[in-house]
Amino acid sequence: MPPDGADRRVVALARGRHGAVSLEQLAAAGLGRHAVANRVRLGWLRRVHRGVYLVGPLETPHSRAMAATLAVGDGALISHHAAAALWELRPPHPGPIDVTAPERRARSRPGIRVHQGGIHAADRSRRHGVPVCSPARTLLDLAAHLPQRDLDRAVEQAQVHHLASMHSLDAQLSRYPTHRGTAALRKATRIDPRLTRSEAERRLLELVRAARLALPESNVALQGHEVDFLWRHANLVVEVDGYAFHSSRRSFERDRRRDAELMAAGHRVLRVTWRQLTDEPEALVATLATALAA
Repeated sequence: MPPDGADRRVVALARGRHGAVSLEQLAAAGLGRHAVANRVRLGWLRRVHRGVYLVGPLETPHSRAMAATLAVGDGALISHHAAAALWELRPPHPGPIDVTAPERRARSRPGIRVHQGGIHAADRSRRHGVPVCSPARTLLDLAAHLPQRDLDRAVEQAQVHHLASMHSLDAQLSRYPTHRGTAALRKATRIDPRLTRSEAERRLLELVRAARLALPESNVALQGHEVDFLWRHANLVVEVDGYAFHSSRRSFERDRRRDAELMAAGHRVLRVTWRQLTDEPEALVATLATALAA
């Protein structure tokens, strides 16, 4: 193969892989080891990991993730914190890129943290073309490492954006019953069917009374909307939410538009979840007291 033809094949291959190519792929395109070394010397190829390169300027925000899967080998998937960032469930996590590999011979290396274990076929996915664990499996992996509050937020984020459902999360608990994150994920998906909206509002009022905070107006009209609680003197509105996945994306966005309109009119809006009422009442009271004193 003439070198220029091989270079064109490499560029075409790299464009579909965020600029990342493996040594095996370069060889299949017609570049031998000496040709690869020459292109590295010229800067046309940039070594990222052993046997993995970026082609010239063809780098994207997902190039490093793609390169990490190529470095670990066939069947490797972006996972844990790196997968959460890829699915936009969590902000990017500093440190090595997490990769789950099916083969025990895979080892961590600079810039890559390898996790070993089998992944069910239903939990193998792609995001922006990068091989990655499914959102539901990602949440299970995160459950073994995140504080419960951060995990709860990630689960709600996945539900709001329709990346995971109760069915897919239940499937994780069934497929991997011995996974370290099982208990925390089960807690994050727990629903208290006894806590209706009116019951949640009643509990909030009980907390306010017990803390001897100023009592709010309830279910009051404000700026064309009915709000759950209003502390008029403090321009503070409190809305009692169910879990985000109990409502549709449309209702979620409608609530946020309403919040924006209220804030534009000079009101502060605080949303309270069922879990805060049942599991974190002291912290919730502290938040309310601070908001009222501000």
